[in-house]
Amino acid sequence: MARWVRPEVYPLMAAMTFVTSLCVFQLARNVLMNPDVRIKKTHRASAVLDNAEEGYGYSQHAFRKYLSDRKPQVFSTLNNFFSKEDN
Repeated sequence: MARWVRPEVYPLMAAMTFVTSLCVFQLARNVLMNPDVRIKKTHRASAVLDNAEEGYGYSQHAFRKYLSDRKPQVFSTLNNFFSKEDN
């Protein structure tokens, strides 16, 4: 009888589960929150929607606002350590 439990596959399954959950999250976010996606028939009837505020709110989400105050460095302490000149 073949063995059904294979521990060597667990890291692959964990990575695939993580990537699949990221894809599902992004697709659900786009379908539910993107102002250009028109699910309701009344919104689909209009050719051009005038929703500049809604588009700005979608593009400038909370995570982007949080990152706008930060330096664009991943490891700022490490970068400063290696870029410091010895006099």
